[in-house]
Amino acid sequence: MQGFGGEIFQVESCESALEIQKVGNAEVDDDGKPRRTGNLWTASAHIITAIIGSGVLSLAWGVAQLGWIAGVATLVIFSGITLYTSSLLADSYRSPVTGKRNYTYKEVVRNNLGRAMYLACATVQYANLSGMVIGYTITASISMAAIQKSDCFHARGRQAPCAVSHNPYMIGLGILEIFLSQIPNFHKLSMLSVVAAIMSFAYSSIGVGLALAKVVSGQGGRTTLTGVEVGIGLSAAEKTWRMFRAFGDIAFAYTYSQILVEIQDTLKATPPENQVMKKANVVAVSTTTAFYLMCGCFGYAAFGNSAPGNLLTGFGFYEPFWLVDLANCCIVLHLVGAYQVFAQPVFSAVESWAKRKWPKSNFVNAEYSIGFCRSQRLSVNFLRLIWRSSFVILATVVALVMPFFNDILAFLGAMGYWPLTVYFPIEIYIAKNKIRRWSRRWLGLQLINAVCLLVAVAAACGSIQGLNKALKTYKPFEVKE
Repeated sequence: MQGFGGEIFQVESCESALEIQKVGNAEVDDDGKPRRTGNLWTASAHIITAIIGSGVLSLAWGVAQLGWIAGVATLVIFSGITLYTSSLLADSYRSPVTGKRNYTYKEVVRNNLGRAMYLACATVQYANLSGMVIGYTITASISMAAIQKSDCFHARGRQAPCAVSHNPYMIGLGILEIFLSQIPNFHKLSMLSVVAAIMSFAYSSIGVGLALAKVVSGQGGRTTLTGVEVGIGLSAAEKTWRMFRAFGDIAFAYTYSQILVEIQDTLKATPPENQVMKKANVVAVSTTTAFYLMCGCFGYAAFGNSAPGNLLTGFGFYEPFWLVDLANCCIVLHLVGAYQVFAQPVFSAVESWAKRKWPKSNFVNAEYSIGFCRSQRLSVNFLRLIWRSSFVILATVVALVMPFFNDILAFLGAMGYWPLTVYFPIEIYIAKNKIRRWSRRWLGLQLINAVCLLVAVAAACGSIQGLNKALKTYKPFEVKE
């Protein structure tokens, strides 16, 4: 056995001793990196995990604000826009001249649009991704607290005082994510994404099932073609703001472009990555749209114009309490996986920079395999251990101090949606294919750009209004009644 600075640490007996050895690369791809093993189904799982968040449960509220015609049309239109722009971006993974890979979204932007756009993309992308993991910490804690509250009401009666603190749940989730964050990269994240995707289908299906049962029983709410109606308790101005927020919620519900290239970088080289990624886009977006339509339409039919912001809360904390608890458990498990999917590009950005800065540092570059016996091993890198743990701790602290962060996340989503999902993919496509200004195709692409920009601006205004309300009632570390 050699010293700490040596190449190998090894103890032959694995029955009771710890074995540590430096990890080597047995098989590599054409770029010298470990061989990629992703396929259509792992890519689809990553995308579904990223797209279907707990926000799917707010789609009934969105459809209620817009009505049957505009609500359904908006779901279908933004599904088509997302699928189209994602396919454009998938074709940008490799350089058409050299075949060189672009490992990240920002690299695609830099190599096609220049350094200024690269910096703008990196800023928006990492702010958006960091905000997502903080928002997921808060959302997961809300679902865990809802389970405790539901069980309290069931055991002690509907009038019982069941105040719940979200803080212990945020801390517990943070501790779990510290361990999960040591998963080295997207290539090793497939199983977690598959589980998270299954969980997203599970709680969406429970919401749809409960809503359908309410409709079939004849207890559905009153619906209209144009959604909630202006009248007592709702001014025309408030109706307009709600419509803007609904447009924004539906548009953002399809967003995953900020991690599309990173997902594509997990795919095997054959068949060509762009072909597989386009198929994965179709599978994931089509599946997602079907669930979105069911949640939005059945939820609206069940609750009518008074549809709640969260479909599950509309059924109360009471009966069937066990089924709502199960749905909340699925939400938590999904968000645990989605946290890692959104955090991986942030982790990778810092680690890649450190490897370029200190290429000979063992602290930065060395991988050590730790475990009992060869069949049960864990790969450890000291930079990854310290940096990722610090990031998770910071995200958890922000979630604890700012429980209204979901309102900030709505603003970040509004600011990030248009450039990341629409503008950059379209501009990259125009630059690569040298499309002439004012040509028919150029005008069509710019029309999509303009429409989505208007939606993003309207949603940003609505989120600022919501943030202003949240700040007025903000109390740190508050225990919810």
